[in-house]
Amino acid sequence: MQRKYNKEPRGTASAGPLEIVNDLSILAHTELGRTIRKWHLYIVTLLTCLSDYKISVSGMAAHINKPELPDLIRKFLYYQQLNDPNASDLDVSISTLPTFTKKLSMHSSASSVYFAPSDPCGIYGLHQEQIRSTWQWRQGPPQQDTVLVNTGNRGDTQLPMSGFVVARVLFFFSFTYGWKIYPVALVWWYILSEDSGRRDEATGMWLIECEYHNGQPLLQVVHVDTILRAVHLLPYFGRKRVSRAITQDNSLDKYPIYYVNRFADHHSFEIL
Repeated sequence: MQRKYNKEPRGTASAGPLEIVNDLSILAHTELGRTIRKWHLYIVTLLTCLSDYKISVSGMAAHINKPELPDLIRKFLYYQQLNDPNASDLDVSISTLPTFTKKLSMHSSASSVYFAPSDPCGIYGLHQEQIRSTWQWRQGPPQQDTVLVNTGNRGDTQLPMSGFVVARVLFFFSFTYGWKIYPVALVWWYILSEDSGRRDEATGMWLIECEYHNGQPLLQVVHVDTILRAVHLLPYFGRKRVSRAITQDNSLDKYPIYYVNRFADHHSFEIL
C-alpha cells in the first residue's frame, strides 16, 4: 500500500555540530547532510562536487539489490505532482507514472531539528540530532537508523504512536527533477504487531514488526521533510536465551518484533 504523508513545516536553521539550535522559526525540520558519497563510497567533502559524483538509478538499484527503486522514485514523483492526500496505489498503474532518467546523489546522514525543551536544547527549546544511513560505517558493518515519519495525522493522540509510523532508512539520496531538488529517503516500513496492535501492558511501549507485501519488504521513497526524528527500537526477546551472535549491528535483522522505546529520552516519552 502507498502510505499517505504530508510535509512538515519548514524553517531556516544554521545548526552546527552541537545538539542545540537557537531559532524561533522551526517547528520540525529534517535536511540531508552536506557530505556527498562517491559511487565507490569514498567520502567527498565538497558540496560543489555534487554534480561530478552522481549515480544512475539502475546502478544504485543494482548496488543495494533493490530492483524496484526506479518505480518507487517514479511513484514518489507521481504523488508529489498529484498532491492528493487520498490517492492510493489502487489508482495508479505503472504506465501513468512519470519517466525518470536523472542521476542520484547519495548521502550518508540527515540532520533533524525538533522542539524538545526538556532535552539538551537551545534557548528556544530546539534540539538537533543526526540520522545515519550508510552501508559501511567507519569501515565496519552498515548503520541504518530507524525514524518516526509523519503520515499526516501528527499529534492525534487517538491514533497509535500519535499518528507517526516507524520506518528504517535504507539510504538517503537526492536528485533534480523539473528544476527542483528533492531530498529523499528509501525506507522500509514497520507496522503494529499483529500479535498485539496495542501497547505492551508491562512496559507501555508499542510493539511493531517489519511490513511485507507479497513476501517482500514494503519499501517507499519519502521526502525527508516527513521525517520527524530518529527512534530507538528494542528487540522483543521473549523467553528465549539471547544468542551471543546478536550485536548492535545486526539486532534489527534478527528479531521479528520490536518495542518502540518511549524511554529513550523525554521527547520520545512525550510523543509516544
